[in-house]
Amino acid sequence: MAEIFTPFLTAFILAYALRPVCLWLEGRKVPRTAAAAIAMIIGLGLAFFVLALFIGLLKNELPLIKSQLPGWIQNTQAWLGPKLNELHIDVDWGTLKASVTQKITEHINDNANELMSSTFDTVLMSGSSVIAGFVNTVLILFVMFYLLIDWDHFFALVKNLVPVRAQETVHHLAMHTDGLLSQYLRGMLIVISIMSIFYSVGLSLIGVKGAVALGVFTALMIVIPYVGIALGLTLAILSALLQFGPGSAIIGVLVVYGLGQFLEGFFLTPRLVGERIGLHPVAVLFALLLFGKLFGFFGVLLALPISAVSLVLMKYTWSRYSQSAWYQK
Repeated sequence: MAEIFTPFLTAFILAYALRPVCLWLEGRKVPRTAAAAIAMIIGLGLAFFVLALFIGLLKNELPLIKSQLPGWIQNTQAWLGPKLNELHIDVDWGTLKASVTQKITEHINDNANELMSSTFDTVLMSGSSVIAGFVNTVLILFVMFYLLIDWDHFFALVKNLVPVRAQETVHHLAMHTDGLLSQYLRGMLIVISIMSIFYSVGLSLIGVKGAVALGVFTALMIVIPYVGIALGLTLAILSALLQFGPGSAIIGVLVVYGLGQFLEGFFLTPRLVGERIGLHPVAVLFALLLFGKLFGFFGVLLALPISAVSLVLMKYTWSRYSQSAWYQK
């Protein structure tokens, strides 16, 4: 069932995120159909922008890994070899160096175009996966387009399905949830913008190549709690290590990311996103694992807002339960 619901859930979330853009265009006298199409183009543009950033990072770092790997192995031999000899462990470093270099050379190409070509060829070997991915993409775009056009009509139909005696309660919960998610989306956009500038400037001052792409990518990954910042920090340390080797540049990257985490965690997120969405760290990790297992990458991406919505419903359910005569007695 997860495979069936994932495209529809993804389309609904994306339509909800792009609806403010659609409403803004409609307010400027743009026809609803054209406004929905323009909003979708903007959303797809942002998605391709993130993909281009990631490809740019690969283009810069993978050739460096290939060229510097023999030197790494030689430095490791100089440091680790005497210790292994003391333990009477004999390692054929020449064979190891040749084998590892050969393997890396076979799997890493010199530029991003060749890398994407080899990856694309590998994907094409599985025809069913390509067809399923294409069908899901078309389905998501189709459903998202009609949701943007018929948003009010769709929810009017949903409202008619709710019993009249419960419509006021459902409307109250829906408005509460909408306010929560709107606050989350607006706040995250501002936080991402500020942190993009912060990380880009900080990495540029250190001298890391591709600092702007790496900074923007790290800021975008903030939407995935814990995992996103860990990925950005890993890529930044790898970039500094490849360019400057072990030394002050690594310390500079750690300082920039430490200050960034402090700024984002203690000032920006509490003030701009608000503590209303705040979940316990254990609950956040559980949500990441659960939704990631059910819905894949989009599940991880949407775990936090979906958990916030679930929290609203759980609080309401607990309120009704704790006030019931059965519980009181």
